[in-house]
Amino acid sequence: MAHMLNGGLVSLQAILDELKPSERKVAEYIVAHPEDVVKLSVQKLAELSGVSEATIIRLARSLNMKGYQELKLRIAGDLNKQTTPTSYQEIMMEGSVESIMQAVSWNNIQSIQDTLSVLSSEEVKRAVEALSTARKIDVYGVGASAVIADDIKQKFCRINLWCEAYSDFHAQLTSAVNLTPNDVVIGISYSGQTEDIIQSLTEARQQGATVITLTKFGPSPVAELAHIRLFTSSVEKSIRSGAMASRIAQLNVIDILFMTMVSRKQEEVIPLLEKTRLAVSRTKRSSN
Repeated sequence: MAHMLNGGLVSLQAILDELKPSERKVAEYIVAHPEDVVKLSVQKLAELSGVSEATIIRLARSLNMKGYQELKLRIAGDLNKQTTPTSYQEIMMEGSVESIMQAVSWNNIQSIQDTLSVLSSEEVKRAVEALSTARKIDVYGVGASAVIADDIKQKFCRINLWCEAYSDFHAQLTSAVNLTPNDVVIGISYSGQTEDIIQSLTEARQQGATVITLTKFGPSPVAELAHIRLFTSSVEKSIRSGAMASRIAQLNVIDILFMTMVSRKQEEVIPLLEKTRLAVSRTKRSSN
């Protein structure tokens, strides 16, 4: 593999709260002693953290990794990274404009970097494949996620895909009932707990549609319903700008999907992008 694997520590911190007690015990040990862990065998880590070897293997699987070896490689990659430590800055409301500029920008950059660690390139490929061949694409997002849904619709319509975004629960359900096995649904929920999205995706699955979810990393009811799971990093809970940083990370994932689709179908897609760009610039000129 050309690039160094990383993201072990980010992934562990992201799902710490959702882990079973024994898995959490070893996860906390790893986060506290990453430099030691990369040198330890699975037997030694089990002994030091007071859990079974099977628990460590289960933990690696919970992180969507093949096993303990991959987890060690990813932690080693984290330790070798030259960037500053992966921590988000608290935004002080009484701080100067300069300090707010720095903190907001840093948190957004951090959330994109951390998302690269938990977003699977295999799942991105599968999502692109499904979206490129879909009869219709539905996108469901409620509240802040509706902004992401609109961004997807705007991008996909530019390359002549039939894509509709629904932020209202009843509209989602009405559309979901009429889907077919040739259709794809993208459900967006940062928490992975949004009740409207859970019900709408359940209905879409019953109609045979392919379900793609975009949630924070880790197990959740929304991600459970997916055939294809796209993850963003989990922003630390204490951060007031958490919703902002997670939105930037989600938009980044959509940009990755869109550019991958464009790169795969350049001959068909580039002329379409050019047509929409020209149409918009002509409209601007005539309205001036």
